[in-house]
Amino acid sequence: MDQAFQKTMLFDFYGDLLTERQKEFYDLYYNEDLSLGEIAENANITRQGVRDVIVRADAILTEMEEKTGIIARFLEVQSGLQEVSALADQIAELNDTHIGSRDLADLIGSLQSKVEALKE
Repeated sequence: MDQAFQKTMLFDFYGDLLTERQKEFYDLYYNEDLSLGEIAENANITRQGVRDVIVRADAILTEMEEKTGIIARFLEVQSGLQEVSALADQIAELNDTHIGSRDLADLIGSLQSKVEALKE
């Protein structure tokens, strides 16, 4: 996963573990794409001060993912759900072209609905 996506995921999953200042600076830097200088000017501190806060926040978020692996597991489950959805589509196509069972079509619809609900 690319760095921007990784930082966004870390913030989404573990951001509540940060102080309000860490959350604000991390969000402005990685999600709002403000420069260190812009954040520093708005907060009336030095660029180095902003950088220190962001580096500390990043270390906290990265350490949490290393310890828990929640994001890795989430991405694995999302991938599995996509595979299940693709298989359900294949079964639906086979049913439509060869079998024509209404009961099977209903079960496939239920399966696809459940997969969509789990993706959210």
